[in-house]
Amino acid sequence: MLYVMLSQSLTLTAGYSGLISLAHAGFYGIGAYTSAILSVDYGFPFLATLPIAMLISGILAVFVSVIALRTVDDYFIIITLGIQVVAFSIMNNWMDLTNGPLGIPGIPAISILGFEFSNKISFLLLTLILTAIVFYILKNITKSPFGRILIALSEDEIFTKSLGKKVYQAKVISFTIGAMFAAIPGVLYAHYISYIDPTSFTVDESIFILSIVIIGGMRNLWGAAIAAAVLIILPEALRFVGMPGNIAANMRQIIYGLALVIMMFKYSKGFVVEKNAEM
Repeated sequence: MLYVMLSQSLTLTAGYSGLISLAHAGFYGIGAYTSAILSVDYGFPFLATLPIAMLISGILAVFVSVIALRTVDDYFIIITLGIQVVAFSIMNNWMDLTNGPLGIPGIPAISILGFEFSNKISFLLLTLILTAIVFYILKNITKSPFGRILIALSEDEIFTKSLGKKVYQAKVISFTIGAMFAAIPGVLYAHYISYIDPTSFTVDESIFILSIVIIGGMRNLWGAAIAAAVLIILPEALRFVGMPGNIAANMRQIIYGLALVIMMFKYSKGFVVEKNAEM
């Protein structure tokens, strides 16, 4: 469910707006670190840390997008990659704030109105509810007139401008919304694991999230959910394949890589393809 939210939030940015971002794990990490710091150091409850984490991610996303959107295509990707590297470096080196590579331990379980989500079943139900809310909001955004503007500008930005649409503003808004929603799974992850460190929010993580979006279908929220399930469950399923211990780890990686290649050949446009590309 965490990766469903991450991939669907990136779908709005990359799929509908055409803004391929490699900074998504950075916003994911901002959500996690914001909640961890506020809850551990200041005793903030979950219902307070969640909106604050989303707000901080949104504010930073506005600054990032205002700078990054002065470029296009490959240059935009490189800039978001640079932002991801900066975010990781801050998490890894700002000892006074993030505790650097040592991470932040002792993050408390989520508690809402006196009910503590301390076991896996209750936490899963909470995550499902939040995933459904994120999906519902993103679904309505993509079906709205604003969503159609995003599709239009990703197809032909100059033509969209000629119709009098505020293309630059639409890009900033979509990038910001995607970043804000990426903070939600970050908050949940921090409280679920109860310990975070910078290694969970690297460039590799951003690439993995983008891979989910591409394999699921660039403009498909359901496809992102299906791809997230497949790419998360497949490595775990391979653990049950009987192989000699001395080659098991390497063989699982090889099989996983081959499976990705086959999926991209078979589903070159994503797992689920909508005729109108509006899903």
